[in-house]
Amino acid sequence: MDSYEYGELLKELKNKCENIAKIIKPQDLQARLKNILQTQQNPEFWNDAKKAGEISKEKAKIERMLQTYEQAKSSIEDALELFDLASSDADTTTLELLFMEASSLESKIKKVEIEVMLSGENDSANAIVTIQPGAGGTESQDWGSILYRMYLRWAERRGFKAEILDYQDGEEAGIKGVAFLIKGENAYGYMKSENGVHRLVRISPFDANAKRHTSFASVQVSPELDDSIDIVIEEKDLRIDTYRASGAGGQHVNKTESAIRITHLPTGIVVQCQNDRSQHKNKATALKMLKSKLYELELEKQNTASANEEKSEIGWGHQIRSYVLAPYQQVKDARSATAYSNVEAILDGDLDDIIEGVLVSKA
Repeated sequence: MDSYEYGELLKELKNKCENIAKIIKPQDLQARLKNILQTQQNPEFWNDAKKAGEISKEKAKIERMLQTYEQAKSSIEDALELFDLASSDADTTTLELLFMEASSLESKIKKVEIEVMLSGENDSANAIVTIQPGAGGTESQDWGSILYRMYLRWAERRGFKAEILDYQDGEEAGIKGVAFLIKGENAYGYMKSENGVHRLVRISPFDANAKRHTSFASVQVSPELDDSIDIVIEEKDLRIDTYRASGAGGQHVNKTESAIRITHLPTGIVVQCQNDRSQHKNKATALKMLKSKLYELELEKQNTASANEEKSEIGWGHQIRSYVLAPYQQVKDARSATAYSNVEAILDGDLDDIIEGVLVSKA
């Protein structure tokens, strides 16, 4: 990178920062934050725990966004000032240091951009994730378990917590299905970009002839709803079945019929939970999962048919992302049209670049 390229980069980043300011309106956020601080000083503020919790959550979100924006803005202003001084004095040492820190500067702006993109109504919520293998028996079931591990590793990398809600072992390997909750700031905002069909191409470890196989699995993501969103479900619209807990999610395998399966008859949505010893607790969790899925379905109807395409048939032509392990190695996302070569790292949970790429492309 030379002085001209760096100068152009600074101009671009400064423009991005100015555009972000037009979107988030820092002065408005500061005014809202001041209002919240005044409200919290009222002795009666904590009498309504639910409302106090919502306002405190909003405060934390505003403070985080302002801090991220101010840090990026300050870094660009400092870099511009140093660049002008170093250029006028022909200070090559300082210029080389600035060039070395260019990628860090770009990362700060990207962080603000992502923060803005994750400011939707439910983006800060926890994420309920369901993985369902497609046709293909053991191959697809094994692919489902690989995806499951990938998301657990991603959650671990970000410091998020994961809680199994339902787990069904595959017949020979892998899983027949799994549902789990990822808990963390903006978990749903990040994970919603994983909604859709995922395709794997590899030399099958289950094929004695070492032939290449293609497998599919569906990933469905919905926000964990809080009590402020009221979803009415009629009892007559539900079919509730009980069965014995089994697999990794069952804490008392094959002893009692504590696991719950709920089918919402009007939509055909099915949710299952076997996480707890108590049938009543499993039913409550399953109903919460159902409400989240119904809410997500209603949002999709309002947001055009694009999201519906992602949840169609689990097979050819419907994938949002392809993971190719043979004859070459590449992960390609259909929405950002970006290919990645670090396949092993991605399958080990290094998903941030892919997820952020999708968020930027959709924005």
